Amino acid sequence: MLIKKIKIPALIAGLCFTTFSNPTYAVDPFEDFHEYGELSDEEIHKLHKGEFLYGDTEFGLIINKGNAENTAFKLKGNLYQDFTHWRNHFKFDGLYREDTDAESGAETVSAERYFVSMQGNYKIGQDNQSLFLYGDYEDDEFNGKEYTATFALGYGTRLFEGRKNTVDFDIGPGFSISKTDDEIEILENEERVQQGQLLRLALQWERKVSPRTRFNQDVSIERSLSGLNTRVLSETALVTQVLGGIGFKVAYTYRYNSMPEEDKLKKDSEVSATLIYSFSGGLQDFSSPTPVTIKD
Repeated sequence: MLIKKIKIPALIAGLCFTTFSNPTYAVDPFEDFHEYGELSDEEIHKLHKGEFLYGDTEFGLIINKGNAENTAFKLKGNLYQDFTHWRNHFKFDGLYREDTDAESGAETVSAERYFVSMQGNYKIGQDNQSLFLYGDYEDDEFNGKEYTATFALGYGTRLFEGRKNTVDFDIGPGFSISKTDDEIEILENEERVQQGQLLRLALQWERKVSPRTRFNQDVSIERSLSGLNTRVLSETALVTQVLGGIGFKVAYTYRYNSMPEEDKLKKDSEVSATLIYSFSGGLQDFSSPTPVTIKD
C-alpha cells in the first residue's frame, strides 16, 4: 500500500539518481556541496553557476507503534540550474500518512499530497530582472480535487538587496485547470473540469540570521480572474547548518483555498521539522568554482 502511494516521490528520486550516476558528469554530486545555512541563495547560485544541477532535499519519517500505529513520510526538494541566460527552479513536495487500527489491523490513509512545480527565468538585464515561465501540478487526495494545474508567465525583479536581506517578486497572468474528484457530488449545471484565467504573485524574502542560520519566507498567490478558486501558499522556515551539507529545518506551511469542495475547510496548515541535505554536481562550464567571500 505504502509503495503504491509514494510512486511520485520515488520516480523523482529515481530520475535524480540516474542523473547523478551518469559517468559523463565529471563532478561527484556529493563533493563540493556548500555548508547549508552558511551561504545566501544568491551566493549559492554564484558558487554553482554553470553546473547541471544543484540544490537540497528534505526527508522526514515518523513511525508510531503501540496504542496508536501510524506511519508518516515527507519528501521535499529544491533543485536548480543556473546558466548564462536561464535560471531554472524545480520543486517537489510529497506527504503521506497511513494509520493502522490496533485491534482490527485495518489500514487507513489519512494524508496524501504530491506537488511538483517548475519555473524558468530568462535573464534580461542587471539587478536580477527576468521574464519567467511557471507551471505546477498538485494531487491531493483530501482536498476534493483529483488534480489542479497552473501555468503562468510574467516579470520578476529584486525589490531589495542588503547585507543580510533580499526580497524577490514575480507577477504575471496565467491559466488554471482543475478536476473535482469523482466521489464528490456536483450540481447538474456544474462542470467537473473547471478552467480559467488568474493573476500570479510570488514573494521570496531571505534573511541571513547568522553565518550558519537563515530565515526564508515564500508566499505565492494565484488570484482567479474567472470567479473560480483562489489559492494562497506560504512557507515560513528557519534553516540551520548541523554538519557540512546537512542541515535542520523547522517550517510552518499555510494553504488557503477560497472555494473548497463540500465538507472541506478553506485553510490547511502544517508544522514540520526535517533534516535537509544540500548537494551540487553535474557538468560545469569551468574548471573550478569561483571563490565566494562571506561577510558577517
